[in-house]
Amino acid sequence: MKGLRISGVVLLVLVAAAVAGVGIPETAGGAESSPIQGITVTGTGTAQAAPNEAQFSLGVTTKGSNAREALAANSARMERVIAALKSAGVSDKDIKTQDVSVGPGYDGENGSTSGYAARNSVSVRVRELDRSSAVLDAASRAGANEVYGPSLTRSNREAYEAKALESAFGNARKRAEALADAAGVKLGRVSSIVEGFGGGPQPMWESARTAKAETAVGSPIEAGTEEIQASVTVTFAIE
Repeated sequence: MKGLRISGVVLLVLVAAAVAGVGIPETAGGAESSPIQGITVTGTGTAQAAPNEAQFSLGVTTKGSNAREALAANSARMERVIAALKSAGVSDKDIKTQDVSVGPGYDGENGSTSGYAARNSVSVRVRELDRSSAVLDAASRAGANEVYGPSLTRSNREAYEAKALESAFGNARKRAEALADAAGVKLGRVSSIVEGFGGGPQPMWESARTAKAETAVGSPIEAGTEEIQASVTVTFAIE
């Protein structure tokens, strides 16, 4: 009987605690389970940049009766090309060998083999765009018989990417303000920002804006204008 009376007392204590809200754990998540209110928008922006550097691939192809003869002739000519590039103002660090190969030579008309052909190509970066034509002319005079390019770039591209991002954020705020006005609410602080270049900023060349890098004997290089694009997705809280 004593055991029954003790159990009854414990039960009464637990019931009283439940009524008073003491000792009962809160539901998992509590108030945080409710979604955060806000306005999420995506803004886009651009920045205009004129390329000031160019990159080319320059190659030398030679033939010989055997592989050693073709490769020796090729090496000698490529040495002259590299020397000419350096004399034209290209730095050592901006000249990089891409590939060296030697194999059977082929007759372009009937596809038959004829002796051996050797090839050597280098990647060349010209940091002053208006010197591109002079550099190409010097390389061709020294024996380069293959030219590919140019790939035009901007040396301080990061600064223009930052400008594009600033423009994109401003566009996002305007969009959010328009939505807030339509809903009759007021924007609060920024709660989230996600940068998005869409897989990397993509250049868009505008032929209407060009700057020629040209010499009397060189090939004309049209610099154009590069449009760097950016986007940001921003969430604004609602006050």
